[in-house]
Amino acid sequence: MAEVVAPGNGRSDSHHTRHERCPRANVGRSFAQVALREYLGGDWQTKLHDRAGWALAVYQIPDEELWAAHLLLKDRLVAFIRQRSLLARINRGESAESAAAAGEMFEPGSLTIGFARRVAGYKRWNLLLKDPERLRRIINSAERPVQFVFAGKAHPQDQQAKLVLQEVAQWESSTGVANRSVFLQNYDHEIARQLVQSVDVWLNVPRRPLEASGTSGEKVAMNGGLNLSVLDGWWLEGYDGTNGFAVGNEVAATETADIDASDAESLYRVLEQQVVPLYYDRDSNGLARKWIALMKNSIATLVPEFNSDRMVEEYARRIYT
Repeated sequence: MAEVVAPGNGRSDSHHTRHERCPRANVGRSFAQVALREYLGGDWQTKLHDRAGWALAVYQIPDEELWAAHLLLKDRLVAFIRQRSLLARINRGESAESAAAAGEMFEPGSLTIGFARRVAGYKRWNLLLKDPERLRRIINSAERPVQFVFAGKAHPQDQQAKLVLQEVAQWESSTGVANRSVFLQNYDHEIARQLVQSVDVWLNVPRRPLEASGTSGEKVAMNGGLNLSVLDGWWLEGYDGTNGFAVGNEVAATETADIDASDAESLYRVLEQQVVPLYYDRDSNGLARKWIALMKNSIATLVPEFNSDRMVEEYARRIYT
């Protein structure tokens, strides 16, 4: 069982060994060029070793430029979703009207949440669907709409995982959320890259304490996205209350049904009371200043800590010296 620690305290890599690399390939081009190269320099990756200097530089990035860089990536993501959806509908033999409707899916300005990973029971793909009507109200809000992008694959022999995917697909097609919810088929590296570089929020709700790490969330942080996750894996170490959102608590329950119900309620509540209001809280210039502050906190606190360069350096220092 994973060691339980307070959020932000951190554990040594003897407990947690998987961290994401921080090469340019993991960071969206517009984000790297505008938000990182401009204010941290062309050698911004080398500055990860100086955590205080890194944080100081990140906080000097103007809100307007950080937000503009993020929106460029969201524009690209929306175009990608529309193209993939169009091709999928054509391949399924859907009507011309249905295919044309793919071009109206998603809006770059709406809160966009990504949920993509290997489909396995402990990942709890269907936790979000515990209360479909409540979720539909969150998604279809006229003033504060929310968009969900799902992607992933099940093992060919995992029948339970296949049933979960069918449940997600059935919900998407039968609840009137088709323009704001999509399951991207044939999950591959390109889909993963588009999502981790562009979503506003990365959702991760594994059953505690079964999460090994959660490296996709680390990639999201590199691009200014915020994590909304159960306190397990890397997020148990990384979350400090100012750099993202937490679902549930770090206590592992014994009754599966009880903990799933509790975490589902926590997820809905955090979305309704924290994530959605904060994203749509705009100033007179249309900027989400408080949201951008969390983006900066995320980049400043998580990127220097959760990358393989730091991990290897620590291993070499602690084991070979």
